[in-house]
Amino acid sequence: MALFGAVFLALLAGAHAEIPGCKIRVTSEALALVKQEGLRFLEQELEAITIPDLRGREGHFYYNISEKVYEFLSTFITSGMRFLLNLQICPVLYHAGMVLLNSLLDTVPVRSAVDELVGIDYSLLKDPVVSNSYLDMEFRGAFFPLAEGNWSFLNRAVEPQLQEEERMVYVAFSEFFFDSAMESYFRAGALKLSLVGDKVPHDLDILLRATYFGSIVLLSPAVIDSPLKLELQVTAPPRCTIKPSGTTISVTATVTIALVPPMQPEVQLSSMVMDARFSAKMALRGKALRTQLDLRKFRIYSNQSAIESLALIPLQAPLKTLLQIGVMPMLNERTWRGVQIPLPEGINFVREVVTNHAGFLTIGADLHFAKGLREVIDKNRPAATRQPQASEAPLPAPAAD
Repeated sequence: MALFGAVFLALLAGAHAEIPGCKIRVTSEALALVKQEGLRFLEQELEAITIPDLRGREGHFYYNISEKVYEFLSTFITSGMRFLLNLQICPVLYHAGMVLLNSLLDTVPVRSAVDELVGIDYSLLKDPVVSNSYLDMEFRGAFFPLAEGNWSFLNRAVEPQLQEEERMVYVAFSEFFFDSAMESYFRAGALKLSLVGDKVPHDLDILLRATYFGSIVLLSPAVIDSPLKLELQVTAPPRCTIKPSGTTISVTATVTIALVPPMQPEVQLSSMVMDARFSAKMALRGKALRTQLDLRKFRIYSNQSAIESLALIPLQAPLKTLLQIGVMPMLNERTWRGVQIPLPEGINFVREVVTNHAGFLTIGADLHFAKGLREVIDKNRPAATRQPQASEAPLPAPAAD
């Protein structure tokens, strides 16, 4: 009975385990590169060490070895003297190693703002898995509206998998990663666009007025020549679908056409539903995941009647052109800025390869040190906490008055 209870609890715990939205694999090749850079940093630390003259007493034995003759006598130094040297050097190496590790970890974003509306959570979900050839880490990988800092989006997506080991680093993203981003922007009220007056393309303004001429001529003269308003508003969070053939984003929105006479309530001419599908290409640039969107499918229809949907057919091509020319550049300007991947400062991705799977995608890349570890550490270490080099003598105490 006790065994059954233990199995039940294990299954219950597994059922509530959080599925990662993002995974990162660091292969042995990348670890070797980091080790190489770390050794270079330690060499720089050692070069800055000046060993002071050694003076002291051990029982009846007095010693006084100056730095000038240290190298000549090094092969004759006893084990006790080497111990004394270790007291000088090992603390510096230990401090250098801890500074190196902590400084790098401090530059890895865990929960940070993407822009003024949305943030991202890269909390580590469990201890890293270490093998002879790689280090695997699982992250929450969830976006959230900054106005709702404690809001969480339930992850029902397929768990991303990592199998490859040829590149230095592999990053896997599930559909949840992208869905949480789009839902966060939706909840923040960012997925809408309103064009009024001169902002509506001239040719489209003429076509819209001709299409709804029958409705416009019935209005009062004061309203007929009012500025035209075209409003697009996403009605539900967009959804991402990742297949081996590619990644698509599906969007449903309402399109409202109205006249906005000055100092009067606007007059709605029509409201329709728009379904759009975008293809999405992902890329890693520097340490940012960037997305390029391309409009693939587009249709508008009325949710009132089939007859009204037929009347909207002439607007299909102009509205699609409006999306391609007026809206897509704005979307891509934002998505191409990208979102940062949890990678220490000074390290960038290069030579990436994107592979789509069912429900997730992986990006393999190599690493490049855009900055030396010394530069990263000095930049991120507060001046007040910087440790003096071993060669620095303490300042003399002020003389008493």
